[in-house]
Amino acid sequence: MPSTPPMSEALPSYADVLTAAERLAGHALETPVLESPVLNERVGGRLLLKAEPLQRTGSFKFRGAYNRLRQIPDAERAAGVVAFSSGNHAQAVAAAAHELGLPAIIVMPDNAPRLKRQGTERWGVEIVTYDGRQPETRERMAEKILAARGGTLVRPFDDIQVIAGQGTVGLELVRQSEAIGARLDATLVPCGGGGLTAGVATAVKHLSADTKVFAVEPEGYNNTTRSLAAGNRVPNQPGAYSFCDALTPPLPGAITFAVNRRLLSGGLVVRDDEVAAAMLLAFVHLKLVIEPGGAVALAAALSGAIDCRGKTVAVVASGGNVDPTTFAQVLAGDV
Repeated sequence: MPSTPPMSEALPSYADVLTAAERLAGHALETPVLESPVLNERVGGRLLLKAEPLQRTGSFKFRGAYNRLRQIPDAERAAGVVAFSSGNHAQAVAAAAHELGLPAIIVMPDNAPRLKRQGTERWGVEIVTYDGRQPETRERMAEKILAARGGTLVRPFDDIQVIAGQGTVGLELVRQSEAIGARLDATLVPCGGGGLTAGVATAVKHLSADTKVFAVEPEGYNNTTRSLAAGNRVPNQPGAYSFCDALTPPLPGAITFAVNRRLLSGGLVVRDDEVAAAMLLAFVHLKLVIEPGGAVALAAALSGAIDCRGKTVAVVASGGNVDPTTFAQVLAGDV
């Protein structure tokens, strides 16, 4: 198993997050924090939701992608970028590359959600597909493309500048919470490869050291939770299934896990039916569409995976790119 980077110099810092925020100003949106009296009563505390479905391309991913692409040296820009993703990172890299005038090749699974595939295609990038049943092949395919054509690999989570860009979610969250007189007892963050979690934790723990930060994962794909317990990175078990397609990487990132092991208070795990219930309640009470992977943090708060009674808890809703058919099934209670 690859070792975790041992030196703090190899990890993103709060200063990196601040610099990312400067780069993103005027390009990424400052998404709102939403609150519902009904949901507050349900959890017995104050529940704040950071609405990243309202971000450009429908998820937090634009933040990290744009921050990373902006730093490609002028001499390397013509060769463009290569990325691999099941959808949200793909859309974000495609949109950022389009804005910056860079060619892009996106490696996507052949079973990627239709809405995410279409959202990537609209930016005029080249898409190369792989067998979605074998996610371990995506990096090898990206490496072959880079060897043949050149370019810069933009990783979905295990990159310091990608993590720093995602950290602006936490930066905004703390500032917005303070503006409404809320002191955060805990922050819950959806976790796949761990980039959003690591970025948010870097910002939140710097600004509010007493706030606990938790990774939230779907049942069957809780490798960060298990890795935190083991003290080293462990892979997801083969054969698992979850409809939270955005949160199913085979292994936590080396950089992201090094950050998360140091800053997180733990991991929380939710079932698909709890995620579906959270999606429905967000639609009814917040008028917000959240995709399955984006709703796991809200599901943890609403299901009681964490005790919110008498506390102020922030949850990050990380994205809203859900296929209409899937969302219709959620609304009908068929998931």
